[in-house]
Amino acid sequence: MNIPSKKECFKLIKKMTMMDHIIDHSIMVSNVALFLSLKLKKHSPDLDSRLATSAALLHDITKTRSFDTKENHSETGGLMLIKLGYPEVGDIIRQHVILDSYEDNSRVSVEEIVNYSDKRILHDKVVSLNKRLEYIEVRYGASKEFKNRIQTMWKNTLELENKIFCQLDIKPNQLSACVSKKIKKEDWI
Repeated sequence: MNIPSKKECFKLIKKMTMMDHIIDHSIMVSNVALFLSLKLKKHSPDLDSRLATSAALLHDITKTRSFDTKENHSETGGLMLIKLGYPEVGDIIRQHVILDSYEDNSRVSVEEIVNYSDKRILHDKVVSLNKRLEYIEVRYGASKEFKNRIQTMWKNTLELENKIFCQLDIKPNQLSACVSKKIKKEDWI
């Protein structure tokens, strides 16, 4: 499996001229993904923390340009990483908005960790799932189609939160206290 290093991730972020606030968001998503993947290793020893961290850092790699192009940034970001030789990372990025499937009785996957981690970060802060999803609803829920997608995503993400935290010794509201800014963009750019 080919996984870009943190340094390679930040080179790509710089090349794509990502907006600073999207970089800050991606760093915090990566910090949450790292924390969760390390904590969940006890129950899912095959979890790859490097894969989770890299995919989380790059999950919004095409988001800045999507403001102009109106492209689906999860799809185009996933395709970009696949074309760059990182198919596993690309598949995770493709699923960071909506997972291909939601299975309650399977082990927690890296795709689920990155998807969930993204849902817990509002800008660059760890927030409750409700606060983040309310923001998504206000920001993206203009059309009936998007409102329906958001409601489905909300339900699925609440179930995913239960799946993740039933295996941990902390509650969802304690996540913020457990995650710090371990990676700073100044260290890499």
